[in-house]
Amino acid sequence: MARRSTRFPLPLPRQAVRWFLALQFGVAVVLGGWFVAQPESRQREVRRLVENAFAHDKHVTALEIAWDLWQLYYADSAAGRIATGDKALVYGGAPKPGPQPNAPTFRVLTNIGYAVGYSDALGNPVWAAYHVRDLATIPVPGARPEKFEVDRRTAARVAPDDYARSGYDRGHLAPNYAIATRYGAAAQRETFLMSNITPQLHALNAGLWKDLELRIATNYPARYGEVWVLTGPVFGAAPQKLRGGVVVPEAFFLIVIDENEGKLRTLALLVPQTAPPGADPERYLTNIDEIQRRTGLDFLSELDDAAEREVEARRASSVW
Repeated sequence: MARRSTRFPLPLPRQAVRWFLALQFGVAVVLGGWFVAQPESRQREVRRLVENAFAHDKHVTALEIAWDLWQLYYADSAAGRIATGDKALVYGGAPKPGPQPNAPTFRVLTNIGYAVGYSDALGNPVWAAYHVRDLATIPVPGARPEKFEVDRRTAARVAPDDYARSGYDRGHLAPNYAIATRYGAAAQRETFLMSNITPQLHALNAGLWKDLELRIATNYPARYGEVWVLTGPVFGAAPQKLRGGVVVPEAFFLIVIDENEGKLRTLALLVPQTAPPGADPERYLTNIDEIQRRTGLDFLSELDDAAEREVEARRASSVW
């Protein structure tokens, strides 16, 4: 019977171990020196990032921390001017109808945790805006409300049954989880008003769109302290309609806004209704100019003209 040999990994040469430990020590010294040399505001930001990397409910990785430090402090990824108005829910002023022929008419409905621009003619919100801050611990939200509600503030009075057997989910624009964990149970119930709902295919609603909403509710605030979100539908030239005149979008836009040290950067996505589960969101990167062209809306009107042009023309190089 042949003898079986047991192999063990050979130990590293003592000199290699010394070099490895020296490299580790050198990196730690460099990073420590960099940290000590930073202003107090940056030191607080770095401490928060590191603490959030150990929080299981925020899904932050060490690689993201390294990337964020580069993007926030050294990369040319942001414009040098920020909005100064009321930013409680909406950043840079509520979206307005633009000069394009496809500009929608709507009125603004303000809720506890979000605002929408609602179009009675389309039976849809044409935009929704909300603001998400980081929390030391993300609370467990209350039970999901059992039903959707007609919004009596609207003339269209779209009802939950208008979506029945249509093949489309009742898709939230201001998401249940993000609003519930930041603004409480009453605000959560308001996300189930039909004025916050738009037709979404289930594969999108339960797939990529859900993943993006979770990232915005957990990962982004943990990394950036707070973010503002603008989102809404994009309609085609000859759209399908559901019962009650609810118009079906062909795509959805998502704009995430981050402020840091007097600079402003944005992430803009245009996601088609048919986006498959597991799709890479980088496929759908765009800029705000393109979203304005497709929707007829005007964003960030409270920025001065030069800053607005610069921010809206930028396309993020990656999904943060």
